[in-house]
Amino acid sequence: MITEKMLSALNDQVNAELFSAYLYMAMSADFTDKNLMGFANWMKVQAQEEMTHAMKFYNFVLERGGRANLMAVENPQAEWKTPLEAFKAAYEHEQMITGRINSLVELARSEKDPATESMLNWFVDEQVEEESNADELVQKLKMIGEDKGAIFFIDQELKQRVFVDSTQASTQQ
Repeated sequence: MITEKMLSALNDQVNAELFSAYLYMAMSADFTDKNLMGFANWMKVQAQEEMTHAMKFYNFVLERGGRANLMAVENPQAEWKTPLEAFKAAYEHEQMITGRINSLVELARSEKDPATESMLNWFVDEQVEEESNADELVQKLKMIGEDKGAIFFIDQELKQRVFVDSTQASTQQ
């Protein structure tokens, strides 16, 4: 049985993950407007990942017999001046999400809820990757500055990213 306090926090995290998806969709739209289709693709894939994260929390709430309480999702920022500004915002957002996940782990421990803590361990590991991916692009964009050729090159590289639902257990060995 999941406690009311834990249930409320998990429902709040569903909302935070949906906001993350909205944020990355907004970034994708902004990059599309700027004809940076690789950057737009990277953000679109990121939005898809965030949707799967929201569903992982949502499904967990239901599996534990809780009531999923969907709340309004806040409007995200719509424009960024440069790719670096957008990726800095993405990196900072992922750091904030990491803090939220860590707080959920602490709450699960204080509520004596090992099932929730076990589920959250997947997110703890996932956030290491999320932060690393965003920071890698921040560092590349810092390195190249305003070099349009280098931005074009990175844009072409980012077109290659494809969505893989990491919330599903791999069936291939």
